[in-house]
Amino acid sequence: MGAETNLPLDLAAGMHSIGLRARAASRTIARADTATKNRALAAIATAIRRNAGAIIAENAKDVARARSNGRDAAFVDRLTLRPNSIEDMAQGVEQVAQLPDPIGAMTDLVARPTGIQVGKMRVPLGVVGIIYESRPNVTVDAAVLCLKSGNATILRGGSEAIHSNQAIARCVHEGLREAGLPEDAVQVVATTDRAAVGEMLRMNDCIDIIVPRGGKPLIERVMAESRIPMIKHLDGVCHVYIDDSADIEMAIRIADNAKTQRYGTCNAMETLLVADRIAPRVLPALAKRFLDKGVELRGDAASCTLVPAMKPATEEDWYAEYLAPILAVRIVTGLDAAIDHIAKYGSQHTDAIVTSNDAHAKRFLREVDSSSVMVNVSTRFADGFEFGLGAEIGISTDKLHARGPVGLEGLTSQKWVVLGHGEIRGGSSETE
Repeated sequence: MGAETNLPLDLAAGMHSIGLRARAASRTIARADTATKNRALAAIATAIRRNAGAIIAENAKDVARARSNGRDAAFVDRLTLRPNSIEDMAQGVEQVAQLPDPIGAMTDLVARPTGIQVGKMRVPLGVVGIIYESRPNVTVDAAVLCLKSGNATILRGGSEAIHSNQAIARCVHEGLREAGLPEDAVQVVATTDRAAVGEMLRMNDCIDIIVPRGGKPLIERVMAESRIPMIKHLDGVCHVYIDDSADIEMAIRIADNAKTQRYGTCNAMETLLVADRIAPRVLPALAKRFLDKGVELRGDAASCTLVPAMKPATEEDWYAEYLAPILAVRIVTGLDAAIDHIAKYGSQHTDAIVTSNDAHAKRFLREVDSSSVMVNVSTRFADGFEFGLGAEIGISTDKLHARGPVGLEGLTSQKWVVLGHGEIRGGSSETE
């Protein structure tokens, strides 16, 4: 943590003020009804469309600085906002408005012999802190998901998108004002000082949960420094296993899509596992498709024998999240070996099996310990929108609270509720 343990008083005080205001606003947002929250969302979408030109102009400042700082083309592309991406933002806000409001929903009500009813009610987490990097669309996605789920949020975007994020925040604040909700329910940290991140990670008196969204260095830093529980994933080492009973045409189509539909996503396939009995029939044809698309293949000895164009894989390749047109390939002796490989080298993100054997499919679903496990489908479907959650706040590979794509429900918790008719407890069977 280094120098951040001695923050300038104005920065420390400023961050703490943001936290206190968010805590106060969280109580108002938590009790807001669905109609009020949806009215704010509709106003936010309108403000985004009306201010599209201003948002793009502010974004141009960020893009120009990124180029002058020598950022690569992929970074600049992630940062750049265009008219169609502004419209996508507005439509995304409207889609969240259409989602069911989870807050206040009561489930599992059970009548007890004493006459009371015991159940659970879904409630907001409180204040959600989100630390993210170059994608300005995260600002609006995070703001509206937190708003709909009854949470206040503190957003600390990367310095590379500071102008874009502030322009989007102004639209969010306009929508909150129109609905009569406090602007402090969504606060975008204005400083680009990296010390603000360290201070935010220590604000456990104000922030209930931290969501880091970005590259591995950012998430590793948050994991090392945070005093606050997190929703996060570190790596996306995703596998597709082609079982010995797989339909070959289906296997080729799925594996190709899982790797090449987009290379730089956390749900893209990074390692292909192929059962030895089917490998001679599927791997050469699939490898040709990959090689024709410019994908570098790194295989074990058996794979290299079948496809001489492959480079020999190293032990590090089985752990690698390339986020690039590179694929590790291994021939395995069957389902058990595939599951063992995933258990050793996987990151508990997303793994898929291609098979026509129902027993193998059920074993894979049961035994592979990942946040999303799939049968006969591309790993690229591990996404909040594709799962019907609307926009997502991120993907969690943790086992407590939320797991997998995190939408509205993942930004809530549950509390016990007890309904009675004047019952009192008697007898001598107390355990507390």
